[in-house]
Amino acid sequence: MNSFIEELKWRGLFADMMPGTDEQLNKEVTTAYIGFDPTADSLHIGSLIQIKILAHFQQHGHKPIALVGGATGMIGDPSGKSAERNLLDEETLLHYVDCLKNQLSKFLNFDGNEPNKAELVNNYDWMKNISFLDFAKNVGKNITVNYMMAKDSVKKRLSGDAGVDGMSFTEFTYQLIQGYDFLHLYQNNNVKLQMGGSDQWGNITTGTELIRRKAQGEAFALTVPLITKADGSKFGKSESGENYWLDKKKTSPYKFYQFWLNATDDDAERFIKFYTFLGKEEIEALIEEHKTAAHERKLQKKLAEEITVWVHGREEYEKALKASEILFGRSTAEDLVSLDEEIFLEVFDGVPQKEIAKTDVLGVNIVDLLSEKSGFLKSKSEAQREIKGNAISINKQKVNDTFTANETDLIDGKFLLLQKGKKSYFIVKVQ
Repeated sequence: MNSFIEELKWRGLFADMMPGTDEQLNKEVTTAYIGFDPTADSLHIGSLIQIKILAHFQQHGHKPIALVGGATGMIGDPSGKSAERNLLDEETLLHYVDCLKNQLSKFLNFDGNEPNKAELVNNYDWMKNISFLDFAKNVGKNITVNYMMAKDSVKKRLSGDAGVDGMSFTEFTYQLIQGYDFLHLYQNNNVKLQMGGSDQWGNITTGTELIRRKAQGEAFALTVPLITKADGSKFGKSESGENYWLDKKKTSPYKFYQFWLNATDDDAERFIKFYTFLGKEEIEALIEEHKTAAHERKLQKKLAEEITVWVHGREEYEKALKASEILFGRSTAEDLVSLDEEIFLEVFDGVPQKEIAKTDVLGVNIVDLLSEKSGFLKSKSEAQREIKGNAISINKQKVNDTFTANETDLIDGKFLLLQKGKKSYFIVKVQ
């Protein structure tokens, strides 16, 4: 069996392939593509598997092409969708295309003169000059409506199984346009394989059929499973339904790191195979080590490290790690003070805060600050009692009744973190 397919199978990333795919990959350096529709100005973690498949493909000596769907993005793929996507105006769409191109260029090797260096293409470049009549005459006549209707993505929408009745003609044409992408890349870029999620099987095989009928050629399909959590629930969104984006301006590296760090044991064991480039022996050793001391969460920590470094770089990972350790008391006051406002507020998300004039914070006795000035504690007597019981910390450092805050204690020059016991926090924002 081809080494690329073996890699996917042991990682649990193989769903299906057309007969002959294995033989094609063994025969020669093969060019394959995966499409990414520009529905936003950033990809999110739901796209990471597809990116990783292309990266593995290149590492095994083959040539990957990442297609950004400037044309298909105008329509919207109905596969796995219960409702039609809102259509974007051209200016917004082209902006999204540029953003995705910049992101994808970080994950694949586009440099050098190697025959398998990666390429980026945009299907709008070859679709923009094709008229509807030309498309209907030269492409549409090669695929029957019966063939298109038999696809699961179409049948589910027409039967109402996906939660909505019907499908617009616009969406119905999507599989034919994606099929034409495959034909164009087959004829112009020597692409012989399209890869994607298992929900793309119908769209991909429409392309192989179009290549057979229109170009008398042979092309192949390979799909990977759709990723869910171990309990079967949807993967890749927060409890509130927010996406975790690859752009750090939309999802900070700290939040990104925390997402993977908080994986369950079952998910971490699967995800470390899916999302990292660690080898089989190292992963199996990590899993065994984790089973003997699961409370240390070594599997989650390694998973979070590898993916955060891959997406955001080592420096951002180190910042996220430092911020994470602050919560567990494994950092110094200097680490806390050095945090910028964004990371500090993310680490202590949901903690009550109050704006107080600088003259009521700096140089003020700790008893007054805890009670009258901030309202964190109800009274001076409670403040004195908690301090005497060694329960009060400022910026994660225990203090006594002689403490007063100064400029050097302020986090990012504007915050002071008050704490009672292990879990009761209060943020003072200095005006």
